[in-house]
Amino acid sequence: MDLDWKEVSNYFKTLPKNFNYLLVLQILPLLIISSLLVKEINPALFTKQMTYYVVGAIAFLLAVFIPWQKILWWFAPLSYLFNLLLLAAVDVAGKTILGARRWLPIPGTGLTIQPSEFIKVSVILMLAWLIHRNPPPKEGYGFIDFAKLSVVILIPFLLIAKEPDLGTALVLLLTGYGVLFLVGVKWRVWISVLLLATLSAPILYDHLHDYQKKRIADFLGKPSYHVQQALIAIGSGGVTGKPKEEATQTQLKFLPISSSDFIFAYLGERFGYRGMLTVIVLYILLIIHLLTLSHIYSRDYLIKTVAGGLAFLIFIYMNVNMFMIIGMAPVVGVPLPMFSHGGTSFIIFAVFFGILINLIAFKRYFQYNADAKITMQEKGPLKKVTKEDLYLPRSIRERKLRQDKEGL
Repeated sequence: MDLDWKEVSNYFKTLPKNFNYLLVLQILPLLIISSLLVKEINPALFTKQMTYYVVGAIAFLLAVFIPWQKILWWFAPLSYLFNLLLLAAVDVAGKTILGARRWLPIPGTGLTIQPSEFIKVSVILMLAWLIHRNPPPKEGYGFIDFAKLSVVILIPFLLIAKEPDLGTALVLLLTGYGVLFLVGVKWRVWISVLLLATLSAPILYDHLHDYQKKRIADFLGKPSYHVQQALIAIGSGGVTGKPKEEATQTQLKFLPISSSDFIFAYLGERFGYRGMLTVIVLYILLIIHLLTLSHIYSRDYLIKTVAGGLAFLIFIYMNVNMFMIIGMAPVVGVPLPMFSHGGTSFIIFAVFFGILINLIAFKRYFQYNADAKITMQEKGPLKKVTKEDLYLPRSIRERKLRQDKEGL
């Protein structure tokens, strides 16, 4: 099949016109502040961070230009199944670090990957595809449809929790059900789920590992060493913070994992309450923007699901991490999104934003092109495509046009 270069040219010209520049501008301040903190903590980690940013930028650009609306029908289920296989492989060939088997070694490279990070993209894309194919009725999904979509969430949740990585598993679980809440589920379904979760809580607690039970006990009782040092760091920063040389909690290594899970505590020590409040506001504005996009494109379930899923993912990560360091949540290995030092998590978010920007930028492109081709093939009077028709899947629009032709 010959490549239509004019169509390819039009495709690439569409992006700058419809690119959501505000999303990128909202992320940049987080990256700049994070880079500054990581460089002060460890210059070697800063060099790694810059490498992650370059790789993330490349992944973002690739995700922006991939025609997701064209390939999602096969990419979403294939990606989901492939990542499930990776999660299952962790139990067989996974590498154990600090008592947890969460990583898969890449043969011949000395590097490892964490499949539990990649599955987040797959789950949200799978939900987006399924919801797009079978949108909820006006009153929301019932028990049967809810159960079908729950399978997509619960299978990876159980595989991740088994590693054990309960923190990441719960983030995935809450994000998945947050998406379903946003899309629409009948209230009696949610009431049943809450009752079931409440009744099963004691049984689930008995199946936790000893270190997980200890974290819950520390949360309910005396704060752990990690939390104590984080509180000291935040308290010593005061309102305006202190110079790098005087940030002794971090510089003298009292604050553990200061570049990753507890980087927010170093932010408080270094820039004080004002610095912490600034970052919180940046996150809130980003989440509001994503939820606004989900509302604006409420009839396009691909955009609604991806934007809503990304908003919930950032919201849950942010709250768990911040509450964790001040002793209001158990200590789990959950980083601050696009702020903590780390490559895999940042690249995943870069891909997420690339997919969302692509879906928004090319929303009309495929619809107009599909409708134009169908109309050119019709004989007789041209049939007008209404605004409501543009929100329908392509297969349904084509069937309606064929029915109109037969009725002439």
